[in-house]
Amino acid sequence: MKFTKMHGCGNDYIYINGAEEKVPQEKKPDLVRFLSDRHFGIGGDGVIFINPSREADFEMEMYNADGSRAEMCGNGIRCVGKYVYDKRLTDKITISIISAGKIKYLDMTVKDGEVSMVTVNMGQPEFTPKEIPVIADNEIVMDEPIQVEGKEYHMTCVSMGNPHAVVFVEDVSGLEIEKIGPYFENHERFPKRINTEFVRVIDRNHVEMRVWERGTGETLACGTGCCATVAACVLNGLTNHKVAVKVLGGEILVDWIKKENVIYMTGPAATVFDGEIDVDEILC
Repeated sequence: MKFTKMHGCGNDYIYINGAEEKVPQEKKPDLVRFLSDRHFGIGGDGVIFINPSREADFEMEMYNADGSRAEMCGNGIRCVGKYVYDKRLTDKITISIISAGKIKYLDMTVKDGEVSMVTVNMGQPEFTPKEIPVIADNEIVMDEPIQVEGKEYHMTCVSMGNPHAVVFVEDVSGLEIEKIGPYFENHERFPKRINTEFVRVIDRNHVEMRVWERGTGETLACGTGCCATVAACVLNGLTNHKVAVKVLGGEILVDWIKKENVIYMTGPAATVFDGEIDVDEILC
């Protein structure tokens, strides 16, 4: 099986051309877990199949490292754009990609014949609890207390096509995210689990964030998490609408255009290497 390892700000995935590599649907979770393993496989935060589509230019079929299906990945979709352009599957620099039934639009910046930066129209942030989903009594979950392992935190919940809980903290770098992250992910208030962003506001145009992603753990970046973070910051009156989000793997620019109620995300996309791996035993 041929593959390409790519990353956006260190959020790395294994990309497979679904038009050329045929994998039975029931085999994909096992394949994803094998490929994502950083010791025995290729290593990554998950696997993304790039498939033909009738509704858009391409389909992004995304899986977390544990083999579970995910709806959207901001860093992943930027890399999909780079993949299809750099590999000459399209000659357009503005394309549409569908993931889990929702279409996103990408504008790509090309340098020396290859894509270097991508801006994605991530659509509208969703604050309705049942649409996120999160169990709540209020119309929105904003600065709402939640008890996690005997400690009270305050969260603001947003969906960017996938669920996020944004928690503001004073210290991001010293946070023991590997201890608290799994308890947030599997908390009873989140029927489909949750991605949790721990955020420190630097000023009205800059924040720093660490993220615990459901099905994967801590990653170096999360594009949808950056979008959810800025939406939560604006909702709580903490920042302007255009914010640079510092993550462990770099920086992502998020701009919430309130007039359109649309969030745009801009960041890099990079290819690590191309390769080929024998997966016959898994697919048998």
